[in-house]
Order: sequence, then structure tokens, then C-alpha cells
Amino acid sequence: MAEKIINSMKTEFSAKSVNEAFARTAVASFAAQFDPSIAVIADIKTVISEAVTNAIVHGYAGREDREACPVYIQCKITESGKLTVRIKDKGRGIEDVETAMQPLYTTDSEGERSGMGFTIMQSFTDGIKVSSKLGKGTAVTLEKRLTGR
Repeated sequence: MAEKIINSMKTEFSAKSVNEAFARTAVASFAAQFDPSIAVIADIKTVISEAVTNAIVHGYAGREDREACPVYIQCKITESGKLTVRIKDKGRGIEDVETAMQPLYTTDSEGERSGMGFTIMQSFTDGIKVSSKLGKGTAVTLEKRLTGR
């Protein structure tokens, strides 16, 4: 039997780098209702930053019209304190998700990215699922247990 969802949130914004801070703060504020520790909030902010940055930088790579490119976030919290966050784009997609999730793998030919985004997301969450279709976009679903103080 599925856990009861006690609250949920959805938001959409343009794939502009300035919106990464909004996404990080919005999800952390949503999670705050369960009174998690400062360390848990920091983990949430970090993984949201990584996932949203991936959508903007990699999902919509080469696009000059990023204000027309959406990033979607859906959040839910269950009565046991499990936060689930889904970050989705309608960008170019990932050809090989398994390879993309390997530490230090990057498609950044300029050398500005370290290839650690998925590794960080895996390290700071209790679960991660990535689904992607070329030309259709990518969805990253993250799970984090919130522990009240």
C-alpha cells in the first residue's frame, strides 16, 4: 500500500541559470514544513541545484531561447517524512543514462563541468531515478527522508 501524501507542490520556470537559486530555495522551503535538520536542508539544496543545473546546461545546451524552455519541479511529502522531487525538462535527452551517471563523465567539451552532478545527487539522497528520451527530455526523481528534530 502506498504511503499517504500529506502535501504536494508543482512549479515551472524558464531554463535560465538565475532560476536555479529559486528552485533550490522553493524545494528547501517546501521540505521545511517537516522540520528537517540544517544538514538535511543543505543536502536538498545541493541536489536540487545539481539537477536543475543539468536541465539548464545539458538538457537545453545550445539553445538561445532558454526563456521559452521549461523546467518543471514536482514535490510531495508523505506522512512518514519521505520527500520526493521530480525535476523534468523537455530538452535533448540523454543518449546513455548509465554512462552519464558514472563519476567524472561529462559532455562538456569546454572543460567547465566536472561530471560529478549525478554522483553528488546519489550521495546526498536516499534514492535517484533518471529517465530520458532523446529529443524529448529528461526526468530526475530524487527521494530524501526528512528527519524532524
